[in-house]
Amino acid sequence: MATPALRVGAVNYLNTKPLIERLTDFAPNIELTLDIPSRLADRLAAGELDVGLIPVAEFFRGDGYTFVPNVAIGSRGPVLSVTLFSKVPWEDIRTVALDEGSRTSAALTQIILRERYGVQPEVTQLPIDVAHDDLDADAVLLIGDRAMRACLPGFRFAYDLGEEWTAWTGLPMVFAVWAVRKGVELGAAEAAFLKAKEYGLAHAGEIAQREAAALGLDAGFCRRYLSNVLRFDLGAQELEGMARFRELCEEFEREPVGLSPLAASRSV
Repeated sequence: MATPALRVGAVNYLNTKPLIERLTDFAPNIELTLDIPSRLADRLAAGELDVGLIPVAEFFRGDGYTFVPNVAIGSRGPVLSVTLFSKVPWEDIRTVALDEGSRTSAALTQIILRERYGVQPEVTQLPIDVAHDDLDADAVLLIGDRAMRACLPGFRFAYDLGEEWTAWTGLPMVFAVWAVRKGVELGAAEAAFLKAKEYGLAHAGEIAQREAAALGLDAGFCRRYLSNVLRFDLGAQELEGMARFRELCEEFEREPVGLSPLAASRSV
């Protein structure tokens, strides 16, 4: 009997490439599709996907989600691909446009603004297909590949949110995990996610060389980003950072602003 297809969704950003390199070779029953993080989370919640590489804020909201062990996208210090560009210092931000691509980064921005700097700006959403150069907001959050390409010369400050998080908490920041929908059994496919990560990291130079031109980025920069900046493990410290972020999200949810209510999910 043929193995049932496992519907897997991932993000089409440079930072995910090491996690999906040859994934379908290691588990031929995987049907892989690519989308932005927020839409992946919606599709997983709707039952259109069995496994999704989704923002951790969406993992917290999930209905009984579990996660593939020891695989994540995170950082300990600067992350380079999650940047708040601002015309003014943190304390003076009154309006902020948040990239619609990732709700984790949007949540992190608002939590840092409120809890670390004591400001609660007016928030608007920046759609993926909207230019950001002429925005009227004090600050704009960009994520993924367009954050690394962006210069935004009219914005004096470029705050790296991975760096801000670790400076504030002393912990790694976990941005995304492979979330598994309730009732889905991975079976032998679980090992494929780990094999893909190991293979992808071992071939980070080749991935960087292949992807750089299409992104308009330097291949050496892409290599350092994948090999030296990002953290793809989900060990004890990463789980601690993830748990701390969950606590802050839940505290933030108690106020009548910002994020949608969090649902019960697997504790970390």
